[in-house]
Amino acid sequence: MATLLSERPARAGWRDYLELTKPKVVLLMLITSLAGMFLATRAGVPWPILLFGNLGIALCAGGAAVVNHVVDRRIDALMARTHKRPLADGRVAPLPALGFALALSLAGMAVLLVFTNAVTAWLTLASLLGYAVIYTGFLKRATPQNIVIGGLAGATPPLLGWVAVSGHVSAEPLLLVLIIFAWTPPHFWALAIHRKQEYAKADIPMLPVTHGERYTKLHILLYTLVLLAVSLLPYVIHMSGPLYLICALALGLRFLHWAWVLYRGTRPHAAIKTFKYSIGYLFLLFIALLLDHYLLPNL
Repeated sequence: MATLLSERPARAGWRDYLELTKPKVVLLMLITSLAGMFLATRAGVPWPILLFGNLGIALCAGGAAVVNHVVDRRIDALMARTHKRPLADGRVAPLPALGFALALSLAGMAVLLVFTNAVTAWLTLASLLGYAVIYTGFLKRATPQNIVIGGLAGATPPLLGWVAVSGHVSAEPLLLVLIIFAWTPPHFWALAIHRKQEYAKADIPMLPVTHGERYTKLHILLYTLVLLAVSLLPYVIHMSGPLYLICALALGLRFLHWAWVLYRGTRPHAAIKTFKYSIGYLFLLFIALLLDHYLLPNL
């Protein structure tokens, strides 16, 4: 009897529900959302929009992440990186998790409608559905181009932040979306190479599984070149100045260096190192945009 009791899964705690929201991913999204807000104005972001706008975006992003956990729970159980997740490990059941996702999403939409504007709320809803339904429910299992197509949903936070402040869509925030859209494939395919065997075991058609590592490394290199070009566009359209240009070139060339190292196969663990660099790259690129915007406003 004691043995049987000890084998029962532990009761879910608040940390399990927090883990379902993918807080590290949401934090990176909020950094780009904050950047979008501050880039939309030079007069300062009103504190209700700053606080509640990001809260609403975070709640909706967390809700989408919970749905991802529910849909992928069987896949997660097969992969070393994810087998201890609350749903995969049996600590949280699917129905309570879906209820939690619905509560987060409704709360996020309500906060956005009350404290920002309807455009922000509906764009956030579209992003939520794009990630939770279109990408997680269909694209992830349907095509090796899942990350390219589904990456658009994850690229919207700077647009959401910008629209929360300005109330309308314009070319500048769409350019920020384009930067993250171009960044997503080399970022995620590097991780996919590192976890190739796990994706194959879970029968997920990631590019390294369906087309091989050499093909994937070539596409990482090509997308990194595209990203470098796209990252210079804020300077080209006079959205930013020379400080950003220097930072974008330095960060982009370093990313290109890692993509080339990965393609050549000259260093061990190059895939995971490229993946880790890509996270810092995006964070520093948006910091450079903000510094340029506020420190050198007239250049």
